[in-house]
Amino acid sequence: MRQKSRPRIALLVEASRAYGRELLRGVSLYARTQADWSLLHQEMTLDSEMPEWMSNTRIDGVIARVDTHTVKPLRALGVPIVDVRCNRKFSGIPQVETDNQQVAELAFEHLWERGFRRFAFCGFRFASYSDARLHHFRKCVTKANGELSVYETPGKPNDTLTAIEKAGMVDFKPLSEWLLSLKRPTGLFACNDIRGQQVVNACRTLEMAVPDDIGIIGVDDDDAICLLCDPTLSSVRPNAERVGFRAAEILNQMLVGTLPTEEIEYVPPQSVCERLSTQVVAVEDVELARVCRFIRQHACDGINVNDVCEFTSLSRRQLERRFREELGRTPHEQITATQIERVKQLLRETDMTLEQITPKAGYSHKERLSAVFKRETGEPPGEYRRTKRG
Repeated sequence: MRQKSRPRIALLVEASRAYGRELLRGVSLYARTQADWSLLHQEMTLDSEMPEWMSNTRIDGVIARVDTHTVKPLRALGVPIVDVRCNRKFSGIPQVETDNQQVAELAFEHLWERGFRRFAFCGFRFASYSDARLHHFRKCVTKANGELSVYETPGKPNDTLTAIEKAGMVDFKPLSEWLLSLKRPTGLFACNDIRGQQVVNACRTLEMAVPDDIGIIGVDDDDAICLLCDPTLSSVRPNAERVGFRAAEILNQMLVGTLPTEEIEYVPPQSVCERLSTQVVAVEDVELARVCRFIRQHACDGINVNDVCEFTSLSRRQLERRFREELGRTPHEQITATQIERVKQLLRETDMTLEQITPKAGYSHKERLSAVFKRETGEPPGEYRRTKRG
């Protein structure tokens, strides 16, 4: 009996970005566990042309970051196509996309919970994902009766996304003027991590304090970008792996002649990955904000409330009262919370032992740190590490 050939699926998805790599991971997971596919892929960037080999190779289906410059040659292949870019709608090509409404809502809620009541959005004009995120972020701010300031890099409707994002590297002067015009403190939502990095860099040049003056959050949780930022960039983490997996499911249905009932399917984001760019309690009280910054910078040096009192011009009674009125906690509790956040980070991101972590969190004895950590989080450090690392 003649053996049935495996479907050959071409992947026109970039591996140069974290989002693209997660898409590929989702497709490959589906191919390994749910289908017997042969996957065809080559290294490319987001705006690459369709490779010539795709026209000269037997291909049974395509998952692609479809756009105007690739849709015609892709259609010419005469095979089912699923779009995971969703920059524009193309008839007969189903799409799977990150839910940008929920992305914007997560970013807003994160900034709101940190005390920001004024907001800003920095994006790329004519980038569809940026336009969508601005639209939904504006609705969140309006619903909360907040203030919103918007800056978008100028562009043209037909510019490639690469060209649009490159323009953000050379608009330093107008971006800087806009940043300087913002009232402080402001919570800023950048349309993606690339834009977030550009904003962080501009703030450093302008000597604007991040996150005290401006708290910044991006999208994509691309650690190659977020960890390059100083301070490191908080980011909304999409579920791009699920987008890729779902696109593969839809394509598999199309291979047997079943067309999807919806033109586009939205996949919710996962969570916010908080880093230093939003680790702040935003307050209008200038002196209290200065004290909070001192605590954030020195809590893990082993300071106590007496050290804080020496730093501020406020009396201890004034300090305690302002903390309770504005933050609902004491200066001592603020120091402890900062130390515990540092311990959480080290448990998540390193293999350091608790004994090694102890002095880096401002403690002298690991037993004391372990007891405080369990009291504050409800679980011992070892269990927290196991849980967060899955």
